[in-house]
Amino acid sequence: MYNARPVCIGIVILVVLLTAPFWVGLFGKNYTETGVQTPTNHEACVEDADFMRAQHMRLLNEWRDQALRNENRTYVAKDGKKWEISLQNTCMKCHTSYKDFCEKCHISNSVSPYCWSCHIIPTEGK
Repeated sequence: MYNARPVCIGIVILVVLLTAPFWVGLFGKNYTETGVQTPTNHEACVEDADFMRAQHMRLLNEWRDQALRNENRTYVAKDGKKWEISLQNTCMKCHTSYKDFCEKCHISNSVSPYCWSCHIIPTEGK
């Protein structure tokens, strides 16, 4: 066989290219870590952290509907505590850094929420 060496090199290159996603996943960046800086007072959040990670957008949509359409501005959490339905007056009191909290998580999850089409993006250091 006259072309054994180029064929073998081609096969090796093909195998490397086809398995590249596996190697990148194995040795690449850990995408489960977002680098988000969470507030120090976790117990002061509206709901527990697992609920907020999974359902915060649904909760915010429900808040919007309750506040604007039903004129209800009070949210009762699972633990019975009452909260003001307000992104900026409730959530942003603890989550003060837009760049270190909201933006990092949304970028790492490749989502573009429309919250800021109505709300003002918070400035740093409040």
